[in-house]
Amino acid sequence: MTDYLPLPLEDYINYLKTVKGLAPTSIREYTYDLTAFFRFLRKRKGGSEFRRMEFDAIPIEDMGIEDIQKASLHDLQAFLAFSEDGDMPSANRRARKTSALRGFFKYLVVFEEVLDKNPMDKLTTPKKKKRQPVYLTLAEAIELIDQASREENRFFRLRDVAILVTFLTTGIRLSELVSLNLNSLKDDHFNVIGKGDKERTVYITEALQAALSSYLSVRPIVPGESALFLSSRKKRMSQRAVQHRIEKILRDAGFDTSRYSVHKLRHTAATLMYKEGVDIRTLQKILGHASIGTTQIYTHVDDPMVKQGMEKNPLSQMDLPHLDPNKGEEN
Repeated sequence: MTDYLPLPLEDYINYLKTVKGLAPTSIREYTYDLTAFFRFLRKRKGGSEFRRMEFDAIPIEDMGIEDIQKASLHDLQAFLAFSEDGDMPSANRRARKTSALRGFFKYLVVFEEVLDKNPMDKLTTPKKKKRQPVYLTLAEAIELIDQASREENRFFRLRDVAILVTFLTTGIRLSELVSLNLNSLKDDHFNVIGKGDKERTVYITEALQAALSSYLSVRPIVPGESALFLSSRKKRMSQRAVQHRIEKILRDAGFDTSRYSVHKLRHTAATLMYKEGVDIRTLQKILGHASIGTTQIYTHVDDPMVKQGMEKNPLSQMDLPHLDPNKGEEN
C-alpha cells in the first residue's frame, strides 16, 4: 500500500466515513480494492515503466480525475480478471470488487459530477454464492452455556455465562457487546450503536436479566471504568479477548472452532427466533440489519419448516373427490 491515496480516492473514503457511516472493516476493504484498481490503471495505461514494476510498488498518489476519465468498460473487466487469485475464482470476491467500483463511479457521476457517463452501467455484477448460516441447535446452545458454567473461577464463570446468554438471546454483534457500559442497562432493555452508527433498542429477557444480575454481583467496582464486561485485568474486554474466551468454551464443549465462532452465536440467536415464529421484519429490527435481504438468509435454514408452513395452507388438506380416477367410467 502507498502512504498516500490519490485525491479522488481519499475524498471518496472520507465520504464513506462521514456521510455513509460505513464500519471500519468496510472502509478498509473499499480502500484495498480501489487502491488496487488505481494501480492496475497505471500499470495498464501508464507505459512500460510501470509495467515492469512490482504491483504493490506502483505509485498512485499523483493520479487524478483525468486518469479515471480514461477508464473504459474494458479496463474494468480487465481489472476484475486481473484480480482473480489462482485458478479457482471466487464469485464473492469478484462481487465485492465490483461493488467497490460501482459505488466509486456512482459517487463520481452523481455526487462529484466529474464524469458524464458511468462505465459501470454496462458491467454485469457477478452473482454471489448463497451460503446457509451456520448455527447451534437449541440443545447445543444449552450445552455451550453448561460448559461455561463448569469454570471454577467464579468471576470468569458468571461473566462468560452472561456473555453467552447475551449473544444467544439478543443476537447482538461482537462490536456491540464489547461497547456496552454499565449505564447502557435499563430496566428491560439496553441500547446499542450498530453499523452506520444506528442506535437500536435491545430487550433483556428473563434469562439474560438473571445472568447479568449474577455477573454484576461479582463485577469489581473500578474507578473510571464504565465497561460492562471486564477482563481479568479489570479493563474493558477487547473483541479479541471475547473471541478467545468463546473459542475456548466451544473447544472445551467439543465443537469445531473452524466452523463455529462468536459470529455463529448471532446466527444461532436469529435462527432460534425465526424457528419459533418471529417474522422476518421483526427479526430485521432485532438484528439491526439495514436491508431485509440480509435477514432473509434465515428463511432458508430449515426445510421442514417450509414443508410445515405449506401444510398449514387450508387448501393442502382439501378433499378433491372430482379427481377420483374412477369418476366418469362407463358402467
